[in-house]
Amino acid sequence: MIELIEKSLLTAMGAVALSQQKTEELLQELKQRFQVTESEGKEFINRLDQLAKENQKKLEEMAQKELLKSADRLGLVSQTDFDKLSRKVARLEKKLKESGV
Repeated sequence: MIELIEKSLLTAMGAVALSQQKTEELLQELKQRFQVTESEGKEFINRLDQLAKENQKKLEEMAQKELLKSADRLGLVSQTDFDKLSRKVARLEKKLKESGV
């Protein structure tokens, strides 16, 4: 029964992390509606919280990859590439000054 509730709630909430207040409200609702013990409810909430954190991390990684792909398609340079080019320009300017040109 707990697994069915867990799957239903995970589907409903997706990757949204629960705040402490919402977690307590959910725990109280689980206790009242489904007659689960406090420890079962806390264990369930902890699993949901862990899954939400994992999903959030995966979403962040996917978003980062998509941003990099979009920047590449638009021909934008990365900060690393920009920094390399800036250092190279600075070296070339220095050489020009030293050569008296």
